[in-house]
Amino acid sequence: MHAFDILGDPVRRRILELLAEGELPAGSIAGTIGTEFGISQPAVSQHLKVLRDNGFATVTVDGTRRLYAVAPEPLREIDTWLDRYRKFWTNRLDALETELHRGRRP
Repeated sequence: MHAFDILGDPVRRRILELLAEGELPAGSIAGTIGTEFGISQPAVSQHLKVLRDNGFATVTVDGTRRLYAVAPEPLREIDTWLDRYRKFWTNRLDALETELHRGRRP
């Protein structure tokens, strides 16, 4: 599966946002995602499986708990791919910053 296919799903993006804060148990992820998206624990488990199978998340077994964490490598690959397109927004953001600073002058 292509990285953008993985990240194209809002549930999987939200899971990665949660994991960006640090390692979380599967039950905690399922609780948050289930509440926010109204999906079942098995559905959340399937999204976690897609993230794990495609290298976006790692899982560590700690007794009966499964702890998930972000795997940064695929995100670095996306960042590298995006490099060729940064020129389309970097100059505009720099110009916006300049205008914002001008507006702060007395």
